[in-house]
Amino acid sequence: MTTVAIKRSRIALLGECLIELNGEPFGILHQSFGGDTLNTALYLARLTQKDAVIRYATALGTDAVSNELLRRWKREGIDTSLVLRDPVRRPGLYWVSRDAEGERSFTYWRGESAARFMLRHRDFGTVASALAELDVLYLSGISLAILPEEDRAVLIELLKGLRRRGVALTFDSNYRPALWSTPEAARAASLELYPMASSLFVTFEDERALWGDVDAEATLKRLQSAGVGSVAIKLGRDGCLYATGNRRFSVPAEPVARVVDTTAAGDAFNAGFLAAWLAGSGEEDCCRVGNRLAARVIQHMGAIIPSSQTPTLPELLGT
Repeated sequence: MTTVAIKRSRIALLGECLIELNGEPFGILHQSFGGDTLNTALYLARLTQKDAVIRYATALGTDAVSNELLRRWKREGIDTSLVLRDPVRRPGLYWVSRDAEGERSFTYWRGESAARFMLRHRDFGTVASALAELDVLYLSGISLAILPEEDRAVLIELLKGLRRRGVALTFDSNYRPALWSTPEAARAASLELYPMASSLFVTFEDERALWGDVDAEATLKRLQSAGVGSVAIKLGRDGCLYATGNRRFSVPAEPVARVVDTTAAGDAFNAGFLAAWLAGSGEEDCCRVGNRLAARVIQHMGAIIPSSQTPTLPELLGT
């Protein structure tokens, strides 16, 4: 089997994982789990095949469901040493339904989830200290949005400190209107994160919803004006637009005969991109790997596809 040399980096992803229910109301529901940063962590762990240590930072309960989540993450090769355990709270839950085109809508129960209050955990200081020793920290707009407003401000100050220490911050804007008190609050948080981000992933549909961008060119111009150095703008069936410094290029999407479920497509793109980057690939190949992994994921139901259906990194690179 072809192998790929992975750059040894200390990487962590911060956010929330929820219980996922798939199906029709009052029908048969399939139970799984998902969450944007967890999805990326899991696919990244699968692609790097333990050649990189992929840590996940969050909070879970001490209940049976939390225990099973932890067991499954470890089985996937995710380092769970930054997972806090909350004896009072539990994981959140979401129900996902789809239309005929595979586009999904979500209903959430997460107001009292353990992850939402992770910064108030008595041991979060230990996690913060560990984050300061990283090479790369990945988080998303959802990582910020789920937090109480005062905790969000604390996290942003922590991120500023990490950036000063040389930790590279990778951010996916991932705008979910229902999680923010107002669009203005989401814009303000994004504007604080943009200048700190070494690299940025955005989905055009999210940017249009939050900022009113008319097209991807408008999104790119706005982000570059805000100080973003490198950005991948995900365009769904139109692939992605990537820009870094004065370089820019488009990479077409991989053709898919039948879309089953678009859940986690963007998260998979990010994982593919990061895995290829860890393998030393150029940005165009990184985008291509991201598109290929996303194309595979949307042909299956749910955020997490079977491991047997996940391509290897050499397959995605075409080596």
